[in-house]
Amino acid sequence: MDKIYLDNAATTPLSEEVIDAMVDVMKVNFGNPSSTHSFGQEAKILIENVRREVADYLHVTPAEIIFTSCGTESNNMIIKSCVNHLGVERIITSPMEHKCVAETVLDMKKRRGVEVVYLRPDQKGDLDLNKLEELLKNSEKKTLVSLMHANNEIGNLIDLKKVAEICKENKALFHTDTVQSMAHMKLDFSEIPLDFASCSAHKFHGPKGIGFAFVRKSSGLKGIITGGPQERTLRAGTENVCGIVGLGKALEISLNNITEYASYIQAIKDYTIERLSAEIPGIKFNGRSAEKDKSLYTLVSALLPFKDPMIGLKLDMKGIAVSQGSACSSGASKPSMVMMMILDEEEMQNSTPLRISFSHLTTTEQIDVLVDALKEISSSFEIEKTNFEHR
Repeated sequence: MDKIYLDNAATTPLSEEVIDAMVDVMKVNFGNPSSTHSFGQEAKILIENVRREVADYLHVTPAEIIFTSCGTESNNMIIKSCVNHLGVERIITSPMEHKCVAETVLDMKKRRGVEVVYLRPDQKGDLDLNKLEELLKNSEKKTLVSLMHANNEIGNLIDLKKVAEICKENKALFHTDTVQSMAHMKLDFSEIPLDFASCSAHKFHGPKGIGFAFVRKSSGLKGIITGGPQERTLRAGTENVCGIVGLGKALEISLNNITEYASYIQAIKDYTIERLSAEIPGIKFNGRSAEKDKSLYTLVSALLPFKDPMIGLKLDMKGIAVSQGSACSSGASKPSMVMMMILDEEEMQNSTPLRISFSHLTTTEQIDVLVDALKEISSSFEIEKTNFEHR
């Protein structure tokens, strides 16, 4: 049985070119980048070349790119340093952020007494930016606004430039988690006056264990991992040279093909929505995930018209990998915070969320297999329902 991978929002497969580039580094460029001899300096040059590549993509200076282990570390560093070193007393965020943001914000509330204010989404998952502006105008506390660019479950996009401008006008710092959108969209931070952003390479066919933080040089942010001068003293520790090179190669491939990939993946997404709508009566799509230009083209969040906590396992047994859009705790399947925010009680009780996420490797044939599997599972629920009604 050929397996089908439709969980690219969780991670993406490494491209062969990335693997080859990393292997070459591990074989040849094993020097410590902090060493002054040629072995070390050769490794250092590789790191700085990637730093410039990332900076060119975002239209910022190389000094504003700090390599980390992942988006989670980047988000932790930014949020904690804003509180510990920049005097932030209040954080405005949303209940739909990734856990690495949500839990770090709550940790700062518990440990440092930071006031936390949530922008509540509507049933489409949209945030009220007028409310954000009102909150910023009505407080003198130094504030950090932390809102993700593209939601990792439903794909909703926020207007980065508008949020950044609102924050700048009201002297608030703005941090955005761009893990889902980085390398999938054209981003120009010279035109968007945000202060901080985060990235993970494994979301665009790079290796796990490497990412970066964008830190605006005027922000004054300080590191939380100390013990060395690496990464402009913002992140001490010997650099992951092969990981950084892998990130750079993955970014290069993505940017060289960004228009082609976006067009192809959007067509796959459109085909998925069309097939599911035609074959699964009563199916709905969460948030803005079925709307072009309002959601990320790499994923769609469906709401199946039946309750099946085992849907992910059933599809996995058929060789199909997707995400249920729920979090498991202590063996019990519970709705994610995102779903709790946008679904009503009846939908929560009688439907099943499913996140299907794509890459340039996804094919329409794979989508057909998924739809056929969901039709079969859906039909079994219809039979059970009919039998129950006739008892």
